[in-house]
Amino acid sequence: MAEELHEQGDHGRPALRTSDPAVLRALAHPLRVEILAAIDDLGEATATQVAERIGDTPSNCSFHLRTLARAGFIERAEAQGTSKPWRAVHRERDLRPDPNDPESLRSSGTIGALYVQHEADRVVRFLTTQGAELMGEWAGGTSVTTGTFWATPEELAEVTEQIRRLSERFAGRSDDPAKRPPGSRKAYLLATVNPDFELPATPEA
Repeated sequence: MAEELHEQGDHGRPALRTSDPAVLRALAHPLRVEILAAIDDLGEATATQVAERIGDTPSNCSFHLRTLARAGFIERAEAQGTSKPWRAVHRERDLRPDPNDPESLRSSGTIGALYVQHEADRVVRFLTTQGAELMGEWAGGTSVTTGTFWATPEELAEVTEQIRRLSERFAGRSDDPAKRPPGSRKAYLLATVNPDFELPATPEA
């Protein structure tokens, strides 16, 4: 259910693929989702920098940063004088659950819901503050799209994989600014695909 793709600098970082409920539970907290998203955006950040970014206290952020570190999501970056920043361990995170493990399903669903809320809040801030005043030439590249269709589990999985690959064409631009076209800006992708279990499935022929 939960999958994060980041085009931040890879620096040889591995991708994470886990459905382990213990690992998932460490991220299934709204503040930890905010903290990890802040580190993804900043590249490296201290507890104080994270706190300023998300509007919390450094001490509370330190507690949650240590929890994320114990779960393997973040690690210490190179010290900068007396500052001890954190960085993400993985270039992307695939936190889809084990379909045969109820606890894995619950934890992944919780994380997915938290990320939807996080991204929805960001989109609302953009549309209500920046959107009308600053969008201009970017209006054609800004959209809120919804749709409905009937599909099998296999077809939905195919659509999900196609969406996952959409941003691959931009790989490397965070690491190497020379690869960014003039005038380009950092962009975000939010896409959800889910079946509706309140309606009956199409019967067998």
